Amino acid sequence: MKTFVPLSSSALAIAGLLGLATCFAYADDWPQWMGPQRDGVWRETGIVEKLPTNGPMVLWRTNVNRGYCGPAVVGDRLFMLDRLQGKPPERKPGERSLPVIPGNERVLCIDTSTGTKLWEHVYDCPYRISYPSGPRATPIVMGGRVFTLGAMGDLLCLDARDGKLIWHRQFLKDFTDEPPVWGYAAHPLLDGDRLICVVGGTNSAVVAFHKDTGKELWRALDTREIGYAPPVIYTVGGKRQLIIWHPDGVAGLMPETGKVLWTHPYPVGGKPQRPEVTIAMPRLIGTQLFLTSFYQGSMLLDLAGAEPSVVWNRRSKRKSEFEEGLHTTMCTPVIRDGHLYGVCGFGELRCLDLSKGERLWETFAPTEGKKSLFGQVFIVEQAGRYWMWNDQGELILTKLNPQGYEEISRAKLLPTIEHTRGRDVLWCHPAFANRRAYMHNGQDLICISLAATNVPANVAPGA
Repeated sequence: MKTFVPLSSSALAIAGLLGLATCFAYADDWPQWMGPQRDGVWRETGIVEKLPTNGPMVLWRTNVNRGYCGPAVVGDRLFMLDRLQGKPPERKPGERSLPVIPGNERVLCIDTSTGTKLWEHVYDCPYRISYPSGPRATPIVMGGRVFTLGAMGDLLCLDARDGKLIWHRQFLKDFTDEPPVWGYAAHPLLDGDRLICVVGGTNSAVVAFHKDTGKELWRALDTREIGYAPPVIYTVGGKRQLIIWHPDGVAGLMPETGKVLWTHPYPVGGKPQRPEVTIAMPRLIGTQLFLTSFYQGSMLLDLAGAEPSVVWNRRSKRKSEFEEGLHTTMCTPVIRDGHLYGVCGFGELRCLDLSKGERLWETFAPTEGKKSLFGQVFIVEQAGRYWMWNDQGELILTKLNPQGYEEISRAKLLPTIEHTRGRDVLWCHPAFANRRAYMHNGQDLICISLAATNVPANVAPGA
């Protein structure tokens, strides 16, 4: 089933008068996962020094469906995916296989000024994955188009103006028979005309599609499981490299052709990761690439030579308590001034000396204040400070340095509605744009103001 709800007549009139390019250009945007430069940095100015004691102003609130997808914001529009689930099938006693759960995925466009729905694109999408609440990957909004990836491998290109479908690829039809156990979650990457996705199948762990047509441009890499880590492009030694991290190892490719430049096993020793929880995006500083996962710990590679070399590899022996390195699940870490900050597997925010991987300090303060399995904090840097959105629906403003963690203020913004691993959690990335933050819990999407009160109204965001 495919449905399309058009813009209202008033919205069309405004778009016609101003032009789509104008309404997409006036603000500092958040057009993809991790922001404009895909680096987790919010570069707007005129932001509050601390949160009000009674919390930030909620400018609007609107209902959304379930899902883990973070929003993308471009100009006066917000784009996200969610899911309306059908009735689950009855399960026989002792049945362990994943059931096929009927339902639809939806691409949603919302007016960032009012929270009003402008259009939606709905398509039939039965799930057969674990954690079936909804889509995972944040849309990419570029050049008047919206690119989305659903949890079952539906890759769509839509017109950002009205939601009309331009093209649609289905990974499970075109490349492979089985989705990842936890669904497609690696956020796509747009590089020029190439939309690069982690896909799966024979020699197609990663595939580049033409952004205008969906036509396959190249494919590369074979791996038993593709994992969930987003592709990323870094410049190393003056040359651009596409970094793909999957459960069998990490590889550097030429973004233009998919030619494999190098590969390196991870974990060290060549055995694939089990379970396949490559999730956090690899981070580069200079020529050194940092990798971290829950079961296999952390590793720093040097890419300066003809082949990567291991600078250090720290992995804890006990899964019940991680004493070594950083065993991250979902949170992509931050590297700043020779130090690394990230959340370990039980909710510990840790600081490591990047040169040796030695821990300098840890704290549970940004999570639940105590040990919690898979405790999460999504970290965004802004003006030397760090905005943290934790899995309890709290927004926290902090400072981080090698001496310790400094909390400036925090506010509880949304309740948790997802229950997993014995905890109630919220696993949806936020977006920061227009001196505002946008976040949801799979039930309510809110927009809050983070503008400083002394910023003149006529000063544009980012100025």
